[in-house]
Amino acid sequence: LAQVGLLPAPIVDARCCAACSFTDPIIMQYNEQTFKGLKPAAPAGPSAALQVGLFCFFVMTRAIHPTIIDASKSIDPDTGKKYFAYGEMTVVLGETVVTLIIAQLMALGMGGMKEWKAIWDPKPMKVFSFIGFVYALGDFLEMASMGSLGGAAYQVLLQSKLLITALMMMAIKGTKQTSLQWNILLLVMLSMCVYMIGGDDSSSGGGGIPIMGVINVLLKVTVSCFCAVLSDKYMKDFKNEPIYMQLVQFKCAWCATILMLSFVDGKTWQNGFFTGWDGVTVGVLTSFTVKGWSTMYLLAILDSVLKNIGEATSVLVIYFMQVFLPAFEDTFEIPKFLSVMVVILSVTAYVGSKSVVEKATKYDKEHARA
Repeated sequence: LAQVGLLPAPIVDARCCAACSFTDPIIMQYNEQTFKGLKPAAPAGPSAALQVGLFCFFVMTRAIHPTIIDASKSIDPDTGKKYFAYGEMTVVLGETVVTLIIAQLMALGMGGMKEWKAIWDPKPMKVFSFIGFVYALGDFLEMASMGSLGGAAYQVLLQSKLLITALMMMAIKGTKQTSLQWNILLLVMLSMCVYMIGGDDSSSGGGGIPIMGVINVLLKVTVSCFCAVLSDKYMKDFKNEPIYMQLVQFKCAWCATILMLSFVDGKTWQNGFFTGWDGVTVGVLTSFTVKGWSTMYLLAILDSVLKNIGEATSVLVIYFMQVFLPAFEDTFEIPKFLSVMVVILSVTAYVGSKSVVEKATKYDKEHARA
C-alpha cells in the first residue's frame, strides 16, 4: 500500500512490525501435532431435495410391492376368486438366492477375499441368522395374507404396527403413551376397521372380511416389529460391517427357512418350481429384491417420522393404482377414498404427536423444578 501511495510508509512499517512481532511466535508453534486430537466435522446430512427424492422412492417401493403381488394372481373361472397360480414361496426363495449372489459379489469386488471371509465371522453370523429366520417367517405370512387380501387392504392393515410397536415398547422399555396418543392409536385402528368393513373385494372376489388374511397380517406386523427392534440394536453393534455383508448374514438362515417351508406347502415342489410363472411373477421377484435392499439402505437415511408417513401415504398410491391400472377392476368410490384418507391422516397425526408430547413433557419438568 505504501508503494502505491495509499498509506504513508511509516504507518505501514509500524503496523507490519507490530503484527509480525505479535504473530510470528504463534505461527511458529503450529506443527503436525497441533490439531492431532481434533475430531473431523460431522458430515452434513442429505439435502432437502435428496430427502424428498428418497421419500418418493420409498413410497413407490412400498406401493408397488403389494400392488404387483395382487396383480400376479389368477382368477378361478368357476368361483371368480383370485389365487396364486405359482408357488408363493418360489418368489421369496428366488429373492434370497439373488440377494446372496449379488451381496457376495459386492463383498468380493469392494473388499476382496478378506472382506468375503469376514462375512462368515461366527459372532455376527449367529445374531443375524436368528433375525433372518424371523424375517423369513414374516415373508411367509405376507404371502399367506396377500392370498386373500387386496394390496390396499394389506397396506392399510400394516398400519397396525403403530399399536403393536407401542405395546412392545411399553413391555420392553417401559415407554408409556399419553392419553392423546392412545386416543389417536384407537382412531387408527377404528379407521382400519371402517376400511375393511367397507369391503375390499379386489383379491378374494367376494364380500366379507377374510379373517385368516387379517390374522396373518397382524402376525406379520408383530414379526416385523420384533425384527425391527433386533435389527436396530445389532446393526449398530456391528456398524463397521457394510450393509451388503449383513445382508448375506441375514439371508443364509432366511434362505434355509424358506426352503424348508417350501417343502411343506404342498405346492412349490409338487407342481414344479416354475409352474405358473410369467412376466408379472418375475416382477414380484424383482419387487421383493428391490424392497429388501432399499429397506436396509433407505432406513439408514430417512428418519422414523418420514418412514411412517411414507408407508401411510403408499396406501393412497396403491388405491389409485388399483383404480387406474387396467390389471384391476376397481372403480373410484368416494366412501372408500375417504376411508383411505382417514387412515393416512390418523397415522400422520399419531406420528406428529410424538414431538408435541416430548416438548410438553420437557416443559412440565422444567416448570416443576422452578
